[in-house]
Amino acid sequence: MRDRRGEPLSTDDPAAVERLDAAVTLMNGYFTDPLAVIDRALEERPDFVMGHCFRAGLLLIAAQKSVGPELRRSVEAAEALAGTANDRERGHIAAARAWLDGDFHRTPELYGRVLEDHPGDLAALQFAHQCDFFVGNAAALRDRPAGVLAQCDRDLPGHGFVLGMHAFGLEENGDFAAAEEAGRRAVELIPRNPWAIHAVAHVMEMQGRSDEGIAWMADREADWAPDNLLAVHNWWHLALHHLDRCETAAVLDIYDRHVRPRPEAIGLELSDATALLWRLHLAGIDAGDRWREVADGWEPMAGDGYYAFNDMHAMMAFVAAGRDAAASRLAATLSARVAGTGTNAAMTREVGLPACLALLAFGRGDYAAATDLLLPLPAISRRFGGSDAQRDVIALTLLEAAQRACRTETARDLAARRIELKPRSRFNRLLTEKRLNLG
Repeated sequence: MRDRRGEPLSTDDPAAVERLDAAVTLMNGYFTDPLAVIDRALEERPDFVMGHCFRAGLLLIAAQKSVGPELRRSVEAAEALAGTANDRERGHIAAARAWLDGDFHRTPELYGRVLEDHPGDLAALQFAHQCDFFVGNAAALRDRPAGVLAQCDRDLPGHGFVLGMHAFGLEENGDFAAAEEAGRRAVELIPRNPWAIHAVAHVMEMQGRSDEGIAWMADREADWAPDNLLAVHNWWHLALHHLDRCETAAVLDIYDRHVRPRPEAIGLELSDATALLWRLHLAGIDAGDRWREVADGWEPMAGDGYYAFNDMHAMMAFVAAGRDAAASRLAATLSARVAGTGTNAAMTREVGLPACLALLAFGRGDYAAATDLLLPLPAISRRFGGSDAQRDVIALTLLEAAQRACRTETARDLAARRIELKPRSRFNRLLTEKRLNLG
């Protein structure tokens, strides 16, 4: 049988195919709950190979150690059925196995190979896109969706989702005009397209167009906020636009109503909450008791050392909340991880550990050490994933550390760069004005 995009499946059950199609569409839009839909399909057909493959992909893009047992269960279930699988499905199995084995770079490469013969496989595309994001492969964020767009016409179901992925890839490569055009076209094709809406918000964030960014997000809230797994992140983007205008009350209101972590929040949502509070912390704005909840969320993961990008945000929360024991445990975990193999060991060695040690130094008031540790990182921080907007927190912390360390020339240079990139940002002015006049 074939799915609604014409790609082959080894099953002969139309109901299983229908559920898979529904789950893929939900995932492409980040709407809830594709996992529940595919679990229902697997209850009815435990031999549905692509169901196990899709479930594995959903779990691996959580980028969190706690899902490891369930990820293993799905990968091994798919591998047990590999004899009846087709080439497309075996490609999915190999990609998920690579992630399970700790090779985060190989996973998107293997999904990419699936796309070479099956460009309509929007599950493979989205899994690859998310993994490219996790490992900071900006070129692939742009080029994989571009490859699908080149091979498939606008009649492909979900064409607007592919265009939204391409828009984000263009933005991460600094092609802001093309990114905004692609993102707007994607939203025209599929209005409920949170990733495309998010891509345009990124463009406006990078260009300091906060007034337009607020209007863009507010006008489309009904399309990206309800029942959406990307909602916390998009609220974070809206809060950043308000922060650029120094509207602290609006930022905290968004945080309290939409970003403040739930007890079950995953690492990616905790990162958004942490990064927003840390920006306020650097500006000298008291977040009150909010740090306690964020640190509570990170505490169970303090010994995981699973994904360096998340680890850095956990360290921010521990430092800000005064959780010395958790901070020390995380630092020890990361120090041990750097001697290992696999993608995350390299990410930790190159970026994650020095960033976390810098945050520890910052929290202790050793701003000179924090500055020295952070100085090399903005140029290489892409290696541990995230977006340009998210990684900017490293540059912000470096600027504050350099100022507090009385590193006059360094602080002046960093401040000048920020003003040059976003001259309209009031928040930039707040953070940099006194630095420009140092000495």
